[in-house]
Amino acid sequence: MEKNDSNGTASSLQILFVDDERSILNSLRRVTMDIDAECFFASSGAEGLAIIKDNNIDVVVSDMMMPKMTGAEFLGEVAAHYPETIRIALSGATDQQTVLDAVNQGHIWGYLNKPWDNEHLLVTLDQAIFLRRLILERLMLQRTVKRLEQFNRGHLADFIGDSTAMQPVYHIIEKAAPSSASVFITGSSGTGKEVAAAAIHRLSKRAEQPLITLNCAAIPSELLESEVFGHIKGAFSGAISNRDGAASLADGGTLFLDELAEMDIALQSKLLRFIQTSSFQRVGSSKTETVDIRFVCATNKNPQQAIDDGLLREDLFYRLNVISLELPDLKEREWDALLLANHFLQVFAKAEDKLFIGFDEDAEQLIHDYSWPGNVRQLENAINSAVIMSDGPLLTVADMNVSLKITDGDLKDLQCSEPLRQKTISVSPKNAGVEGPSIAVKSLSEVEKEAIENAMLHCGDNVSKAASLLDVSPSTLYRKIQQWELEKA
Repeated sequence: MEKNDSNGTASSLQILFVDDERSILNSLRRVTMDIDAECFFASSGAEGLAIIKDNNIDVVVSDMMMPKMTGAEFLGEVAAHYPETIRIALSGATDQQTVLDAVNQGHIWGYLNKPWDNEHLLVTLDQAIFLRRLILERLMLQRTVKRLEQFNRGHLADFIGDSTAMQPVYHIIEKAAPSSASVFITGSSGTGKEVAAAAIHRLSKRAEQPLITLNCAAIPSELLESEVFGHIKGAFSGAISNRDGAASLADGGTLFLDELAEMDIALQSKLLRFIQTSSFQRVGSSKTETVDIRFVCATNKNPQQAIDDGLLREDLFYRLNVISLELPDLKEREWDALLLANHFLQVFAKAEDKLFIGFDEDAEQLIHDYSWPGNVRQLENAINSAVIMSDGPLLTVADMNVSLKITDGDLKDLQCSEPLRQKTISVSPKNAGVEGPSIAVKSLSEVEKEAIENAMLHCGDNVSKAASLLDVSPSTLYRKIQQWELEKA
């Protein structure tokens, strides 16, 4: 195995060159002396595979016409066992068909002709290194999202975010869920009231029973009573058969009545009796049915204002408002918008079968600073639209603005706002104000690493939150952490 590192230290990225001709390897060594990568050189495919096994190789450049193991076979092995490694073919005039076959089989990302142009070779390597860095950031982002998803599945359903504003929400859900008490959820449209109801049900003793959701604002008032209580055949025009309502379907489980203040006030009176007695009659029937239901209700209106406006019965509200849960607007949730945006990006990128690494720094700034009047629902739709309309690999402000339609003036105001930061960390020297020669001086890299490690510890290994705390973009932090991981290997 041969190795070339022009800096004399371990570099952040590693490139492997494989060719059976010694003169070719020597030429490659001279050309790559000054690139920002650690270079390895191998004279056969078998030797190349041994190097990859013992090192974190990021880019492989291989000759195609080699004895014993051809370049196509070697790159095929690399593709099978190290699929995230960038693979480049080094081909002569006689092996173009071999290169084409390797391209069609997905073995290579690009190719260089023999004899090569030095400037073209360096540009190609630079592009490959850039792509590899994007892939590493994507892998780290996926691991972060996976940890979040694992936490969410085990604790709070589909909630994402650990901002200060959300801590009381999580606490109330965890405490209230095991009981059978009614919960009344308030919050602006798009804040996640249905997600909260699902979390309450999933953490309750009724989790194995149905959760029935009824949006009172989406059903015409003349049909809503039937939707709630069901009806019998012939109860009204169009009732051609008996039909179960939400009350019957939710028996043993949870009934979530969304936008309760949109329900007709007369029907609210019947709902109150149903809640108090656990019994009801279907529309057109005189038979009384009894069920066991837990009630969770929600409205995007201020309950007291809705009562004053005659939209919500006061006695119904107090009967349901055993436990109150108020969801904050997204603009109040500090760094959660970035966490949610990264989550939605991975979800929609997978759905559209596209490769997206993340957001550029301006887009991250926009996501953090924008007021999001439509809250989480608006953010989700904006990311969905951007993924569909963009080719990636990074989403930009222009991609986000396809659906947001922010004016140029407002965009300029957002770009002039304070950089991503919630607060700053001030570090005072241990011996500040003490004279004497015994003060230990650390290198800038040591100070940087210590600051990042302290921020990660303070933020519970939350990369986005730590990046915000340190006044850097999450992508910068991902690169630093990945570099240290590679140096440890």
